[in-house]
Amino acid sequence: MTLSIGELGRRTGTKVETIRYYERIGLLIAPARTEGNYRAYGEAELNRLSFVRRARDLGFSIEQVCDLLALSDRRDQSCAEVDELAGAHLAEVERKIADLEALRRELSALLSQCRKGTISTCLIIDALGPAQAE
Repeated sequence: MTLSIGELGRRTGTKVETIRYYERIGLLIAPARTEGNYRAYGEAELNRLSFVRRARDLGFSIEQVCDLLALSDRRDQSCAEVDELAGAHLAEVERKIADLEALRRELSALLSQCRKGTISTCLIIDALGPAQAE
């Protein structure tokens, strides 16, 4: 199987520029070239990019994806490092969720206090302004 960069992108849901970027930073290995100097991707590149896309969809950083790829190449090793990396990522996701929930509560409280008056008496505008010195 030989795929063009466009076909690889379509099959993985990845933009061509993103594929080129991943090649530049070493996340993907530069593929072989055709006689016409076009990139020629195979099954290995398709699988690797699919792995990268799924990891990115789960919110792993580029650095974490690099680590996961390196670990995935050592099939006979313990998966403890993968578990540790995924656990740290989960903790970060949970922290972000807690931050978003606090933000939601704050915005909800502001909206519940709205008096439907004019901008000059708007509590939301007041809350966004500089803190008043006491």
